Amino acid sequence: MTKSLLGLFAAASLAVLAACSETPAGEDAPPADAGEINLYSSRHYDTDLALYDDFTKATGIKVNRIEADADALIERIQSEGEFSPADLLITVDAGRLWRAEEAGIFASVDSPVLKERLPSHLRHPDGLWFGLSTRARIIIYNKAKGVPEGLTSYADLAKPAFKGQICVRSSSNIYNISLLSSVIAHKGAAEAEKWAKGVVANFARAPEGNDTSNIDAVASGECRISVVNTYYLARYAGDPEKKAVFDAIGVIFPDQDGTGTHVNISGAGLVKTAPNRANAIKFLEYLTEEKAQRYFADGNNEYPAVIGLKANSAVEKLGTFKPDTLNAAEIGKGQAEAVKIFDRAGWK
Repeated sequence: MTKSLLGLFAAASLAVLAACSETPAGEDAPPADAGEINLYSSRHYDTDLALYDDFTKATGIKVNRIEADADALIERIQSEGEFSPADLLITVDAGRLWRAEEAGIFASVDSPVLKERLPSHLRHPDGLWFGLSTRARIIIYNKAKGVPEGLTSYADLAKPAFKGQICVRSSSNIYNISLLSSVIAHKGAAEAEKWAKGVVANFARAPEGNDTSNIDAVASGECRISVVNTYYLARYAGDPEKKAVFDAIGVIFPDQDGTGTHVNISGAGLVKTAPNRANAIKFLEYLTEEKAQRYFADGNNEYPAVIGLKANSAVEKLGTFKPDTLNAAEIGKGQAEAVKIFDRAGWK
């Protein structure tokens, strides 16, 4: 090779190296490709997409996702067996996490980070899943009809004084099943059934609709009392077009002198056949960072799960309360018994 050719080769090499090393002023070099994770998620919020993008920018780990109903995702992971590409299952309600646990699809995670950031009642005792945001199931009432005297707890909903005043969604709804499951955990099956029968006797109409339609029914005066999740009402608080409905609703956080208000979770668990286990655990830990918690909780007007973080302004408008610290795993355990009790009580 001639000297002139050698010189040209060296100059070209230096130019390539210089181009590869340059980054825009004030920016760090992007992380190298660090692999991927595969999320199976039943959450469908635009803010979650931003959360995934931020994780990839920070770590170089690509986030692939499949979204579907929780039960469908659980069945899919089971059918895929040892060849499932799923790394994490993300879903809402302890009842659905319990179904996944019962299906045997989760593996235990021992993470000092998650143990430090999350309170013990929002994590599975054996590390099979972790709560990432919470919602409370509250009692609401029609303000125009006045505060229902003597209504301070879930138990009070069964008092004869409230006959013909309660509207609520069906017993097949996972949120009602989980609420009754918590009653079973605290008071036993016999008392839970007595309570369910008392509430049924107080129905203003047969169970129907969802939490949103029952909020509307209370606001319009169709019924006086209902039981709903906080995030549904918080949507009204943050929507100027729904202000009249929100202003017509009063809120009772039940059992403030006792066990506290029932709370449930959005959560995630590591799939036992995860092909990208280390990346999946890194993502779980990332979801408990403050910025990620804002994305995760604010996407559905929920409460952050991490100790010390506050909810957004719409959720804060509902008021402060003492939560029930029953471990969410106990809420899952009573699911099957709760369904049987609802059936016997006539809660359709």
